[in-house]
Amino acid sequence: MTQLSQIKRMLTTLCLSTFLLYLSGLSTPALGGIAEQTSQPPQKQETQPPAATSNTGAEQPAGPPAAETSVVVGRIGDYVITKNELKERLKTELYPYDSETYDEQEQPPDALTVLMKILGEKAMVIEARKEGRLNDELITSTVKRFSERRLVNLLAQKHVDKNRDRLTATADEIRQKMQADQKLDETRAKAAIEQAKAGKLLDEYYMQIYTKARVKKLDQNYARAIEIYQRLLHRPKEDRKVAWIQNSQLKNELAPREANLVLALYSGGKVTLKEWLETYCDIVPPRRPVIDTPGAVEELAERALRMPLLVWEATALGLDKDAELVTQVRDYEDRRLLSEVQAAKQKEVTEPTTEEVTAYFQKNQEAFGTSKTLKIDLIWCESLPTAQKAKAELDGGKDFEAVRQQYSLEKTGKPFNTYPTGEGLFWKDLWAGEPGRILGPLKGFYGQGIQWRLVKILEKTPGQVKPYSPDLEPQIRNRIISERGKNLVDRYGRELLKKYSFQAYPEKIKDVDPLNIP
Repeated sequence: MTQLSQIKRMLTTLCLSTFLLYLSGLSTPALGGIAEQTSQPPQKQETQPPAATSNTGAEQPAGPPAAETSVVVGRIGDYVITKNELKERLKTELYPYDSETYDEQEQPPDALTVLMKILGEKAMVIEARKEGRLNDELITSTVKRFSERRLVNLLAQKHVDKNRDRLTATADEIRQKMQADQKLDETRAKAAIEQAKAGKLLDEYYMQIYTKARVKKLDQNYARAIEIYQRLLHRPKEDRKVAWIQNSQLKNELAPREANLVLALYSGGKVTLKEWLETYCDIVPPRRPVIDTPGAVEELAERALRMPLLVWEATALGLDKDAELVTQVRDYEDRRLLSEVQAAKQKEVTEPTTEEVTAYFQKNQEAFGTSKTLKIDLIWCESLPTAQKAKAELDGGKDFEAVRQQYSLEKTGKPFNTYPTGEGLFWKDLWAGEPGRILGPLKGFYGQGIQWRLVKILEKTPGQVKPYSPDLEPQIRNRIISERGKNLVDRYGRELLKKYSFQAYPEKIKDVDPLNIP
């Protein structure tokens, strides 16, 4: 099979990461496992924590100690919220991620408030599932795509792990690789060799799957595929602003009989014209092939077969029942449903009147002016005692750069400008300082957490209030609508908590301080 041989030769030149990206758009896998981070939904717990506050007022029997299982701080339906999950959410709540509605006077969220917010979101998901929102075509298609990619990712990982002995780079291979490319050190040369071997391994595996699936091309339908493709490209039913086929056309301009036209068969499955066109639309427009010959149709059909064949193999091996995968897909469904509910609530927001816009501006003039600015330099410290020791040396007259080299988590640094929206709840302490002063120890956002720091104030520029003008009206309206939408969503969550039974355990989170989460 000429086309298959061409694809085989092409795939054998790809390394592991490129292979997976080429086949299914997955993230780069590492030889120790697939390097793709996912958020995990709470796991069901079979035991109950100690007595809780809830909308039912029911007493709950004591559960196992924290050393035996994650500490459960809330429940609703078949969801549980663990203490660790709450802490992670608290960290994200601290960041002023929405600069449009940021209020520097706002207090940091407390653990119980955030816990109730999480429970409200879970209630929204439960309600959305009950309403059948999961059957929405857009959600169904995106969940299917997410599930398939994770499934294929798992398949690749399992196969690589099973054949790890074939991936080891020998000393001779590493030496030859370094001689061929002087830029590579031993570690990089070893990684490059192992990636190439993994790519070849997965290429061979795909060809085995292809053969086992008994693929058959229905080339008698290729001419019709070209005809429909040309119509969508050159004669769309509605005017397009772009020169290429859009996904919306596959939904609105394909008759059922056209969409179901079969271009390839394999054991237990088929590739239809719609799936073939979806594969085409997944390609970035400048790189999309011209489909004007049977060979071009077949080449794209080969590409459209990749994901179905890999999913077919993974399902045959029972990987679709993998507990972690099932959890990941459920979590993705929840996130999509929550997003849809929140978007729907946003549409219910009423437009502010001109009088409301004017009144809002008068009350929040600083939010629409020029932002306050501080030019600062930092020394990040690993702990409070380290920060205190470094501050004492600075107070004693030691040079700032010398102290940074001795104590800072980052040895290189230079002054930069910072703003209220970047510092969030830590802004007040910084703004209280004057140029020439070194503040601290103070906390600040560092990476994905909070760390101690010493801050040298170099320049301080007050914000400038702007007079009202019609040009500001769209910005003011957007801010009002955003605030109203957020309040509407929060209120909806609270209302649903009256409908669905839940439990919250405040006594379990008394020690949770958002500013002391590592």
